[in-house]
Formats: sequence, C-alpha cells, structure tokens
Amino acid sequence: MTIPVPADVISRLKAVLGEGGWSQDPDRIAPKLVEWRGRWSGATPLLVLPRTTAEVSMVVALCAEAGVAITPQGGNTGLVSGQIPQGEILLSTERMTAIRDIDAFDDVVVAEAGVTLSAVHDAAAAIRRRFPLGLASEGSATVGGVVSTNAGGTQVLRFGTTRNLVLGLEAVLPNGEIWNGLKRLRKDNTGYDLKQLLIGAEGTLGVITAASLKLFPVAVSTATAFCGLSSARDAIKLLARAKDETGGAVEAFELMGRTGVEFALRNIPGLREPLDGVHPWYVLVETTSGEPGVAEAALERLLAKALEDGLVQDAAIAQTTTQAKAFWAVRENQSGGQKPEGAAWKHDVSVPVSRMAQFIEQATAAVETFCPGVRVVAFGHVGDGNVHYDVLRAQGGSDEAHNALRDEGSRIVHDLVAAMDGSISAEHGLGAAKTADALRYKSPVEVEALRAIRAALDPVRIMNPRVLF
Repeated sequence: MTIPVPADVISRLKAVLGEGGWSQDPDRIAPKLVEWRGRWSGATPLLVLPRTTAEVSMVVALCAEAGVAITPQGGNTGLVSGQIPQGEILLSTERMTAIRDIDAFDDVVVAEAGVTLSAVHDAAAAIRRRFPLGLASEGSATVGGVVSTNAGGTQVLRFGTTRNLVLGLEAVLPNGEIWNGLKRLRKDNTGYDLKQLLIGAEGTLGVITAASLKLFPVAVSTATAFCGLSSARDAIKLLARAKDETGGAVEAFELMGRTGVEFALRNIPGLREPLDGVHPWYVLVETTSGEPGVAEAALERLLAKALEDGLVQDAAIAQTTTQAKAFWAVRENQSGGQKPEGAAWKHDVSVPVSRMAQFIEQATAAVETFCPGVRVVAFGHVGDGNVHYDVLRAQGGSDEAHNALRDEGSRIVHDLVAAMDGSISAEHGLGAAKTADALRYKSPVEVEALRAIRAALDPVRIMNPRVLF
C-alpha cells in the first residue's frame, strides 16, 4: 500500500514547478487515472507536469528526500497498469515534447520523453529517414513510455524491439541526479550499459527524459498483401518461404484468426472484408526494398508459388497506399474490435516461432475445456513468436462471471507458455498486472539479481513501487 503523501511535500512540489507545472483538477487528472480498456483505475494526490529535465530532477530529489513514491506516465497507452498510480505522485512527461536534434549523417533523432511516436515518424520523414517502430497507438504512445516498456510493434522481425533502436538516454535517477547518456554511438564497449538497464525497466530505475534513436533510410519500394490460410501452421511455413524468397526483406508478418477479423469488421466503422472469401486464418505480409519494384516482384513470386502449392488459399496485393492502409486497419483494430464483445482475459506472450501454432492449438483446447463457450482471439507477430492471446466471455455470458475466472484461466495459458520456454510478457511489460505472475516462472537466482540492481539504484523504492521485483 502506498503511504499517503504529506501535505508539506505537495506544497513544496507546487512551489518547485510553479504555475502550469502541476494540477489537482479532477477533470484534468481523470483521463490519466484509467487504462484505456477500463480494467484498471487509480488515484493520485497530485499530477506533476515538468517541462524540463531539471524540473524532473527537482521533483524526484524532493520525493526521494521525503520517501514519497512516484508513478511516471507517458501517453497512458500501457496495458498492464504500470502507468496507473495508486496514491503515488503522478509524473507526466506530456509537456516534454521537443525534438532536440535530428541528423541524417548520424542517422539519429534526439527526442524528449513526451514526444509521440507519430511525431518522431514525421520528423524522420522530413529528412527522408524513418524510425522503424510501428504501434497501433503511435498517435498517443510517447518516446519515454515506448523506451521504458521496450515496446515491440510490427517491425520487430526486421529491426528488433525498442532495445535495438536506442543509442543513448537521458534520465533522472531515483536520487534526483541527472544521467546524461545521450550518445549517438554505434559502438561503445566501456563496461556496463546503463541505458539497457533503463530500457524495459518500466520507470523503476528512474525517469527517462530523452532518447537518441536510430534512423534508417526510407524504403524505395513497399509491397503489402493480405492472405487467407487454412491454419496457423501454414502461416509458419509461409514465413519461412517469405524470408528465403525476399532475402530477409520481410518487414512485417502479422497473424490474425477469423474471429478477431469478424469482431473488427463488426465493431470498427469503415473496415471492409479484405478478401472475397472467408478463411480460418489470415496473414498480413509486408516487404520493403531499397530498389524500385523489387519488393513488389518478390511478394508476387512468393504468393504465386504459395497459391500453387495450396499453402495460401487466397491473397490480395495492395495496389495503392490507401488499400495497404485498409489492410493494416484490420490488423491494428484487432484489440479495438474486441471491446464491445465483453470481458476478456488478455495475454501478451511469446514462444519460439516454431511452436507458435502448437501453442495456439493447445491453449485453445485447454481454455475451452476449462470454460466452455469462450471465444478465442489469437493474433500477433509471427516473425518473433509474439501471440496476443485473448479469451473473451461466451456469447451472451456474464462479464462478472468471466472476470472471476481470469486468474485461473490465465494460469493455464501461462503454464503452457512456460512449458514451451516462452515468456508471459512479450512486449507489454509486467506492470502491476503481471509482476506476481512473473515471480512464479523466474528462477530465484534471477529474481535476487534483479532485486539487487533495483535496491542499489532505488534503496527507498520510490520509483513505481508496485511494479517489477
């Protein structure tokens, strides 16, 4: 339980930040206290809104001195309650929105923590570069949040997670000191890499205030296709072929089951059936190249042979940017399409790519036995084994009854993931929602080492105290 914040600490924080740097207005704070799906809600005695790294430092130093806990928050797009305060000071980076530098020679952009992912994309495009991290929430997800959770997205297959895209960081450590590690080096072999500790730490080791991010050349040709398949196993086979056919130029390879597609079509205005027929499974595949026409030609060869061999049942290659965006809209609304369908047990897991189809089959059989009538929506990133495995209540069933079975049902799913040497959190992090679950699967040796690191940097445990180990 979070200790109540003393009134004198609140007064001192207000004085440090000045007018516009804090709020206790319930209407101003309310949107920041609820996770977008509505599963978690919280409370805070004070919203602090620093504009500079120096102000963040003053806030953290003051709280550290008083032993007052802080919950950092970016765009509030997290899905595991890591950004929702439960009585802590809420530190929002929403006013830290500067692009400090962008350089096409170094292929780097230096962005503050409150810059949205879409703003980074726009800044890169202005100098004919790209930042290859795509999320459905990129209009609201921020640099600080993306780095703190080591976000994945749709381009992990080719470019890796956020961890692979960060060159340097600036952060305020739990004692209030500023660490300026905003390097833009591709090589720096000088001991422990502090930035890698902060990436994915979910705000527990400090507040990220800015990041140096890698940029890449803009693709000259891009090809996008929507494919219908008879099984998830065929999707795994198609991925292997796609890698070989394109020489590794597959940038995205997204799997969707029919149930999830139906929910998106039914509940999201403007979406259209991507193919003429109905199929049990779908794959959205995108290839890119630095040469004109190469991506399109490679994708056409791949699909022609796959159709001939029966690996793909039907396919459509986008002929325009508008059509490609329409294909992507079906994929990006897999979560949004579920919201009107009722309560769901949400799982963001990863298993070896070779076992992805097996996991979906076995998990579905297990949860349907445990809770007959549930509707399973499985979708995700085939190239990195990341399955978003969601179990919705039975049609016409009770949300309350379904939620009551969540913990037991999720244990079935997570036990299967662990048996396949997988992870119970592929890209969303642990937050407050999965920390206890993670302790069940991590070894005591690993947990002890992680706790030692945290204790060394934050002995008072003021930074996001309910999150991680």
